[in-house]
Amino acid sequence: MQMIEAVPNFSEGRRMEVVDAIAAAIQTPGVHLLHRTSDWDHNRSVLTVAGEPDAVVEGLFQAVRVAADRIDLRQQRGVHPRLGATDVVPLVPIQGIDLAACAVLARRLGQRIGDELGLPVYLYEAAATRPERRNLADVRAGEYERLVEEIHLPQRQPDFGPTVVGSAGAVIVGARPFLIAFNVFLKSSDAALAKRIARAIRESSGGLPAVKALGLLVDGQAQVSMNLVDFQSTPPHAVVAVIEREARSLGVEIDRSELIGLLPQAALLAAAAHALRLPELPADRVVEIAIRQAMELKSGRRFS
Repeated sequence: MQMIEAVPNFSEGRRMEVVDAIAAAIQTPGVHLLHRTSDWDHNRSVLTVAGEPDAVVEGLFQAVRVAADRIDLRQQRGVHPRLGATDVVPLVPIQGIDLAACAVLARRLGQRIGDELGLPVYLYEAAATRPERRNLADVRAGEYERLVEEIHLPQRQPDFGPTVVGSAGAVIVGARPFLIAFNVFLKSSDAALAKRIARAIRESSGGLPAVKALGLLVDGQAQVSMNLVDFQSTPPHAVVAVIEREARSLGVEIDRSELIGLLPQAALLAAAAHALRLPELPADRVVEIAIRQAMELKSGRRFS
């Protein structure tokens, strides 16, 4: 069986009736809503869905349609960068499908959004048609406000849809491997400290491999907001250790961390092995996993 995950981000985290409508729209037959989270300061909601590829693509299209009808980027404000009402739609291979096939699905979805909803669409990561558009931050540079002014320029022409920006902005669609969205709060209200730490740890500034980071102020507290785009290269526990070191050098401490969406079992096992000083911690040493594997073996079925 083929299965993909999608983690669409919507530029609304304050009006729960709008987020509820988007969540309802995305749950077309065969689509499973695994998790949802909303944040007031970011003014952003993230949904995690999974299912058979065609079903997920249909659910995503319906969610983009509702978001375009209900979110006005001319009024929307939040600390998180955004290009559109549906800001970014990544497709992630989970089972029986590879990244290249997900890129084909992303392009198909992007074209349908452009053709049927009349929204500009940019392709990124594995679905990108231009090398300069692989990186999400580069596609989103200047956010909605700059895109309104620059979409007519050759370098800002969308991959699909019109070269005009309406109230719903543009949609960024792509395919990528699994990433972990992970934030760390500092015991400080000084966003400048979070920005300094983010600069120290992100790969683009010479920091940790496969780490993207921003420094923000959320609920009056400094936050290092991160995407760990390859958790096997740089796992969450390694990031936390470096942030703790950087924070102490600035005279501040970590308060807590925050997980956005879901994370893979392997990341948890790696963190547990590190904390327990185990050379390794294979999944079958966890009792619940061992029981599930034994039941699958006995029934002749494999679910993972």
